[in-house]
Amino acid sequence: MTEDPLAFQLFTEIGIIDQLAGTAFERALPAGMTRAQFTVLHHLSRIAGAPQSPARLADAIQVSRATMTSTVGRLIQRQLVEVLPDPADGRGKLVQLTADGRAMRESCIAAVAPLLPLVDGVYAREELLSLLAQLKRLRERLDQDRG
Repeated sequence: MTEDPLAFQLFTEIGIIDQLAGTAFERALPAGMTRAQFTVLHHLSRIAGAPQSPARLADAIQVSRATMTSTVGRLIQRQLVEVLPDPADGRGKLVQLTADGRAMRESCIAAVAPLLPLVDGVYAREELLSLLAQLKRLRERLDQDRG
């Protein structure tokens, strides 16, 4: 058997890390909160709280629109997001974080805090900063090429 290309090996490692970290992350989240729900809260927080259409959220998070509709519905039930009419499109809707949604995001981050020293045990600060910069470059390139 030949050795897989280096880029494929990199994606394999990233995939395995995603599985391991994602499972640990979801187990640490507050009761009733899923990784998918946290992802929406975190995304809305990262874009400075700017409301987003469900379609744009689905595209950004790389899930189907039906999946995003279901996730947003659960967040609405928990009053973590609200849906507003889109002033630019009378039929459109925009999703935005509520104060409870911002608080839940912070609670989630606090809940996963015990996992963070695992990274510190593997990398020195300088190594971690370098790795983050490299991964950000890769993410930006992948983001440019998606479609």
